[in-house]
Amino acid sequence: MTLTRISSFLAAALLGGCATSPRPGTAPASLPTAVAAQWHSPLPHGGDLADLSRWWASFDDPLLVRLVEAGQQASATLAQASARIAQARAAHAAGSAALFPALDAGLSASRGTQSLGEPVRSTTSLGLQATWELDVFGANRAHAKAAQARLDASEVAWHVARVSLAAEVATAYIGLRACEAQRTQLETDVRSRTETARLATQAAAAGFQAAAAADLARASAANGSAALTLLRAQCELFIKSLTAITAWEEAALRRELAHSTALLPQPQALRVAEVPAASLAQRPDVAVAAWEVVAASADADQADARRWPRITLSGSIGSARQREGAVSLDGTVWSIGPVAVTLPLFDAGARRANAEAARVRFEAARSAYASSLRAAVREVEAALVTLHSANARGDDTRAAAIAFERSYQATAARYRGGLASLFELEVARRDMAAARSAQIEQQREAVVAWVEIYRATGGDWVSSSKGGRPTKVPQ
Repeated sequence: MTLTRISSFLAAALLGGCATSPRPGTAPASLPTAVAAQWHSPLPHGGDLADLSRWWASFDDPLLVRLVEAGQQASATLAQASARIAQARAAHAAGSAALFPALDAGLSASRGTQSLGEPVRSTTSLGLQATWELDVFGANRAHAKAAQARLDASEVAWHVARVSLAAEVATAYIGLRACEAQRTQLETDVRSRTETARLATQAAAAGFQAAAAADLARASAANGSAALTLLRAQCELFIKSLTAITAWEEAALRRELAHSTALLPQPQALRVAEVPAASLAQRPDVAVAAWEVVAASADADQADARRWPRITLSGSIGSARQREGAVSLDGTVWSIGPVAVTLPLFDAGARRANAEAARVRFEAARSAYASSLRAAVREVEAALVTLHSANARGDDTRAAAIAFERSYQATAARYRGGLASLFELEVARRDMAAARSAQIEQQREAVVAWVEIYRATGGDWVSSSKGGRPTKVPQ
C-alpha cells in the first residue's frame, strides 16, 4: 500500500471517527427515575430530613450510639469496601494516565574498546523518552470515564455498607432490650405460677381441692419455666450477636448492658420526603446502580472505539557525551517518531463480539438500575406500612394489657375466696401474659420500624451536586 493510499485511509478514518464519536455518558442525576409522584402509605410527621448524621444520638440510650460506632470500626464489610475504593482509585489513576504521554528518563554509561588496538571509548547519555497514543476515537477517554464512574460507585458503596451495618447493630440491640422486657414479665409470671402450684398442692393434700387441680397448676408452672428458659437463651443469642458485630469483649458488654436492662431505646422521629424521588436521591445503593450504568455505557463506547485504528507517537530527547582517546564529542540528540498506526484488519469477529457484549452489559446495568429503584420504593413503602401499623396498635395493645391485668387480679381474688376455679385463673393468667407480650412486641416493632425507615431512606448519606459523590469518603 503506497503512502498516498495510507494517508487517504487515515483521513477517511478520522472523518468517520468524528462522525461516530462516542456519546457522552449519562450522569446519575439525569438518569430516568420512573417512580410514583407520591407515596401510597401514610407518612410519619415530625422530625428532620435534612441531617441524619447524628440521628442515633437522638435515641435516649447513649450505649446504642457507642455500639453503632464500635460496629463500624470493627466491620470487615466496611474494610472490604474501603479496599475496593483503593482498587478503584488505582484503576482510575491508570485510566486517566492513558490520556497523557508516558514519559521515561534514561541514564546510561559505558567504557571499553570495540577491538584490539583501538583507544578506550567512554560514552554517557541522559535523556527523556515519551510515548503517546493519540485518542482519536475516544477509547482512552471512555476507559477513564468508566474508571471514574466505578470509583464514584465504590465510594458510595462504602456508605451502603455503613448504613446497613448501623441498622443491623440497632436492630440486634433493640431485639435484646425487647427480649429482656419479655423475660422480666415472664419471670414475674413464672413466680406467680409457681406460688399458685405450691398453694394448689397444699390444698389438694389437705383435701380442699381435687388432685387434678394441683396437677394443672404444676403443669402451668412447668410450662412457664420452660418458656422462660427458652427466652433466656434467645436473649443470650442477642448478646452473642452484638459481641460479634461490635468486637466488644463480652464481659465488658454485659456490664454496659446491665445499666438499662429491659428498656427499649426511643428514637426521635424523622421526616420522610413527600416526593418519592427526593427520598430515592438519598439512597446510596440507587446511586451505586446509577454509576454502574455510566461505567457500562463508557465500556460500550470503549469497545466500539477499539474497532478503529490506533495511532501512537513516540519521541526522545537527551544529552550524550562520547570520549575516545583525545577526541571528545558531546551534544543533544533527539528524535520524533515513529508514528505507528495499528489497523484492525481481521480478528474473526472478536472486536465486534466484544462491542456487542459491552452493549448487552449496558442494557443489563440499566435494567439493574430500574430494579434498584423499584426495590427502594418497596422498602420505603414497607417500612412506612410497618410503622403505621405499629403506631396504630399502640393504644389497643396498651389498653388490652391493662384490662387483662385487671381481669387477672379480679380472678385471682375470686380464686383465693373460693369463687373461681384454678382453670379460670390460668385462663386469665394466659390472657394477661399474652397481652403484655403483645404490647412489648408492638413497642419493639415501632422502634425497629423507625430504624428501617432510616435505612430505607438512605441513612445520613446525601448525594452532592456532582451526581452522587459521597459527603464522607474513607481514606
